[in-house]
Amino acid sequence: MELDECLELLYKGQLLPEVTVRALCFKLKEMLVRESNVVHIQTPVTVVGDIHGQFHDMLEIFLIGGPVPDTNYLFLGDYVDRGLYSVETIMLLVVLKLRYPNRIHLLRGNHESRQITQSYGFYTECSNKYGEGSKVWQYVTDIFDYLVLCCIIDNEIFCVHGGLSPNVQTIDQIKIIDRFREIPHDGAMADLVWSDPEEIDTSSIGHRENFYHESSQQFQISPRGAGYTFGRCVVEKFLHFNQMDRIYRAHQLCNDGYQVYFDGLVTTVWSAPNYCYRCGNKASILELYSKNEFYFNVFEEAPENRLLNDNFNSSITNGSAINEYFDDANNTGSTETSISDVDIFSDAYQVKSASSRRVEYFL
Repeated sequence: MELDECLELLYKGQLLPEVTVRALCFKLKEMLVRESNVVHIQTPVTVVGDIHGQFHDMLEIFLIGGPVPDTNYLFLGDYVDRGLYSVETIMLLVVLKLRYPNRIHLLRGNHESRQITQSYGFYTECSNKYGEGSKVWQYVTDIFDYLVLCCIIDNEIFCVHGGLSPNVQTIDQIKIIDRFREIPHDGAMADLVWSDPEEIDTSSIGHRENFYHESSQQFQISPRGAGYTFGRCVVEKFLHFNQMDRIYRAHQLCNDGYQVYFDGLVTTVWSAPNYCYRCGNKASILELYSKNEFYFNVFEEAPENRLLNDNFNSSITNGSAINEYFDDANNTGSTETSISDVDIFSDAYQVKSASSRRVEYFL
């Protein structure tokens, strides 16, 4: 299939044949293997945070920020899991990257991982949509090993999915990481996709010299179980050593769509509105016109998502079969309930499934 034909189908939310997915993934690996761990791009560019399978919200981003190739985009990772349309989301980005390689750049997030996607939805979605015997999940997760780790904009802005690492003092150290593999449990590669900034009230620290010796400003063990939390001291050192101005990253839910740390040295961009169809948060994209000219374009969920929720609520009111199924599913004493009257691939069922998942803001 021609790339433009694929795009036409994908923009309509249609699935591509498995044989086409296989070919596209192979071609993208051929392209990405030639890219450095750290890519350099120039403004203007629009920075996009986590998407998490919220396909209609990604289409909303292209309406708000402009379509590819009219607008340059940098995506900071976490394209799959949690949402209902991870397959459609990642495949649209794959084809856009193949069709317009210099207009769109894709970083790796912590969810671009075989282990994580088996627990948070993408593996199950691939099986549901393509069948148990399909290899779509394998084809797509193989791509993840080739995604780049970081991006530098205008030689002064450092972009990454998660954060900094005690194993990385210079950007040159990132360039020599072996990225063509599953994300390890620890080390520099894991830290870049898992770590988080943590801003502590420093008013009681007093003298500037004491600030740099305060443990809270250094690397601390992360409550995530992977990566670290890091304070302002770590950020200032990294920026100074590498002659960078500031850091943009994603990875953490922000109720207002973005969050600024350390007087603007670090900013989180979050692009999945009403995360998991229930968190009620806003989202944003960061439009960078030049190094010092930018705008956070804040938006709410796409109309299609509201329709999904309306349809789901209607089905709960009028559909006793779904009510009975979920009542029985929550009753450990009854596991023999027939689901013949329930369409487990319907939007209503999938929204219910998503809303019942355990939500952790940091995943």
